[in-house]
Amino acid sequence: MERLTVAKFGNSVIGADGSALREVVARVAALARASRVVAVVSAPPTSVGGRAVSLTDVAISCGEAAARGAPDASPVRRAWEAVTGRLDGPARAACAAAVGAHMAEFEAALAEAARAGSFADVARARALAHSGELPMSDVAAAAARAAGLHAAAVDYGSWPIITDENIESTNFVREASMAARGHMASLIRENDVVTIGGFVGRTRAGEPTTYERGGSDRTAIDVGILFSGDYDVSIDLEKDGPVASADPRVVDSAEEVRHLSHNEARIAGMFGMKILDPIAIKEMHECGAQFPVTITSMRDPSRATLISRDAPAREGNPLKIVTGRGDCAIVGLESEAAARLAASLRDERRYGEYVTLSPFTRAGIQYSRLLFLDGEYVRRNLRYLRRFDPLCSVTHGRGVITLIGDEMYRAQHVVARTGACIGEAGLNILNMDAQEETSRIIVIVEDSGDAVARAVRAIHARRAEMA
Repeated sequence: MERLTVAKFGNSVIGADGSALREVVARVAALARASRVVAVVSAPPTSVGGRAVSLTDVAISCGEAAARGAPDASPVRRAWEAVTGRLDGPARAACAAAVGAHMAEFEAALAEAARAGSFADVARARALAHSGELPMSDVAAAAARAAGLHAAAVDYGSWPIITDENIESTNFVREASMAARGHMASLIRENDVVTIGGFVGRTRAGEPTTYERGGSDRTAIDVGILFSGDYDVSIDLEKDGPVASADPRVVDSAEEVRHLSHNEARIAGMFGMKILDPIAIKEMHECGAQFPVTITSMRDPSRATLISRDAPAREGNPLKIVTGRGDCAIVGLESEAAARLAASLRDERRYGEYVTLSPFTRAGIQYSRLLFLDGEYVRRNLRYLRRFDPLCSVTHGRGVITLIGDEMYRAQHVVARTGACIGEAGLNILNMDAQEETSRIIVIVEDSGDAVARAVRAIHARRAEMA
């Protein structure tokens, strides 16, 4: 069976205003020597005041200003002028019409937000799609053609990623997507490289939708699912480096991790490590996908982390990753209401960025606590949450430190030593939850100052002793 590599290039490897676009194309060309390639691209960062800023954030600021009656697309236009300015003359000219068409759609979305006085739903999804990932796909295809590759971009009018009607945090619909993949299938047969914007979907009716932030991982997995019956598919997430035992920005001595199980990668993604979107792993399992996923250092592809359903047993330190996440919230409510809320989050919203902590009983009533890993989600959806229990308690300002490893049960005294590390760092443990079945240990502290980073450093420094 012919090979197909689905390679995702995130914003950090594309570089501010496309500064690393030539390196991206060189990496695509290297992959294309051994396989057909689908390149899933994120929106590039842009330079604002001498620092790199998310282009998605710039587009959101434009949308919010439009909702207040001041639509102005110029910040996004300037960003794309800087990106296309890096291309040679013919490639730059080839991009002009495509990028111009996307900017017209972006301006139309801002005008819609201005009329409605709100930057939400279809207007928001349309603005984000046409300001970032869609034009980046056209630019990447033009740059690949300029480098001598047969390349084409997927046209949004024939988009293969069909989703449900949850516009701003949508969900992949496999059956409808399989029926819509014909255009992309033809492009893959006819070209060495096909580019597609990540993060973006369409409803059956043709309305634009978006995944949650970081959703380009999901696009890569979705493309793999769509074509795994026709090709020998592998997923290659191109990043600045392979997975490390802690965030290198927090821990200088972090070590590279060679293998992760789906479970380990899912937990790490939930708790702050930018490895692979946990929902992407869920979609793989739901669709029965079996293809390998690799996290690769784009600038040194020999450094990589393989993510498979089950990682090799008894390999290295059983405590693989220590990670932390701030701005978490705990919602406490009666257990019956909590069960209804969990079912709604799972079945209606398909939201999984929370974990259930140990229940407790007070005055003869059993209560459950849900730890939400995104405090902003709780703030935006408080009315929804209180539909299940109007008297639910909500506690913000919590930080979570997580120890990850499917075989941590082999590490003697790991829980006791973790508690000691937190105490030695001068921090107070507000809650601690350890379960062999979930392959992780959770420690909750107050999210103040650098408390989460201090806790991660303290535990990681003793990681070797826990082996």
